[in-house]
Amino acid sequence: MSSGFKTHKNGVVAEFEPAEVSILRSLVSQMLGLVEPGQTSDDPLERALGIGAAEPSSDPVLARLFPSAYEDAEESAEFRRYTEATLRDGKRADAQTMLDTAKPGRSELTTEQAQAWMRSLNDVRLALGTRLEVTEEIHDEIAMMSEDDPRYPAYVTYDWLTYLQDSLVRALW
Repeated sequence: MSSGFKTHKNGVVAEFEPAEVSILRSLVSQMLGLVEPGQTSDDPLERALGIGAAEPSSDPVLARLFPSAYEDAEESAEFRRYTEATLRDGKRADAQTMLDTAKPGRSELTTEQAQAWMRSLNDVRLALGTRLEVTEEIHDEIAMMSEDDPRYPAYVTYDWLTYLQDSLVRALW
């Protein structure tokens, strides 16, 4: 099992088993599917400028990944129209960096690649945590959960992602 990320002369380094890389790649690929370009405007000029839809997604995961910026619905909608496309592009770029650099064995990442990993790991954790309805008591729930529980693998995966993200943050700072 991965011992997490460690500081390296030009960034960070980690060692991954083939099964771990397979899990990471699967989760990140799913994330890429989630953050594909969103709804665009019918107006050609708005499409060309990257102005998107004003309504938040009804999918709880997308609502978590792209939260409303303001309490006021109109202000939030206006903000979303001008920022969500760029945010989606950034999430896709981070996920692609992770896919391009995740490999079995020793993975050496530059600081920029490691930061993309950190953002992508965070997105994957947010998505999985939202689907699992994770609460502050997650560690207690996992400790008391039977390994036969059908939810167990997903919760353990969430916990592992949390560990990876924590070790990456510590290695970067």
